[in-house]
Amino acid sequence: MRFTYRTSGFALRYFFTSALLLFAAATGSAQLDNQPVIRFVHNPDLAPDFKLTTLDGKPLALEPLRGKVILLNFWATWCGPCRAEVADLIALQERYKDRLQIIGMNVDDDDADEIQKYVQETGINYPVAMTSNEVRMLYGGIAALPTMFLLDLEGHVVQKHVGLWNPAIYETEIRALLGMPIMARVETFEDKGEVFLKHADRATELPGVDLSKLTPEQRNAVLHRFNAQGCTCGCKFTLAQCRIWDSACAVSKAAAEKIIEETATPPAVTAPADNSPKPLPAAPEKPTEQPE
Repeated sequence: MRFTYRTSGFALRYFFTSALLLFAAATGSAQLDNQPVIRFVHNPDLAPDFKLTTLDGKPLALEPLRGKVILLNFWATWCGPCRAEVADLIALQERYKDRLQIIGMNVDDDDADEIQKYVQETGINYPVAMTSNEVRMLYGGIAALPTMFLLDLEGHVVQKHVGLWNPAIYETEIRALLGMPIMARVETFEDKGEVFLKHADRATELPGVDLSKLTPEQRNAVLHRFNAQGCTCGCKFTLAQCRIWDSACAVSKAAAEKIIEETATPPAVTAPADNSPKPLPAAPEKPTEQPE
């Protein structure tokens, strides 16, 4: 099956947004309060490495790419949003070619020849490899496409983006990691499962789960059960991980609500047994004899 590609409107917005970005960074005209914010993980995890082969037969791994910013792009040719961002990724790779490496991690496509044909037709200028299910699981299962992982110069995963994003955000993040001027404020956050599901045990809130009526003690107890109990929907994740991975899962939602109900409902109170000593019954009075 052949896939045709049309340049998305993002390419035009990319040009103007990037121009504004560079102008503001050079002139210092943007005020701090009006700046957008980009967020990177505090104490990020090292990206799981892999050994793949690109479509043109070359070995592909992360270790040799240390010293460059890396964009790991999980995508498929049948995915409309994935195709829509290709031109923007090509432009980013060309603009920062000496300090950036984009990698196309193709998933769910079976015909390598068709993918290679698509790569040639669209002019993709970064390596593309067929991605095994094992690699997908290393990165959390990849619940939706496209999914982009941003790696810093030392190979740590500092951000994850799911879906189609404005490429100016990618460029701002790339420039920030390279120490280049940007018109944005950088903040950090703790990964509570948003990047790697294994950190779901740090989460204090979960998608679609209302913990507002619980006491702090009950809240901690519920979160502990969410991370200890597996979901039965087939995802092989804990309830907490499933809620983060797929907030539309009815199975994990029902299980979470049941746990909350059990925790929030006070146990039935029964009257204590009355074991106090009871007075002995009075002896019956002896009948008085009547004289004859």
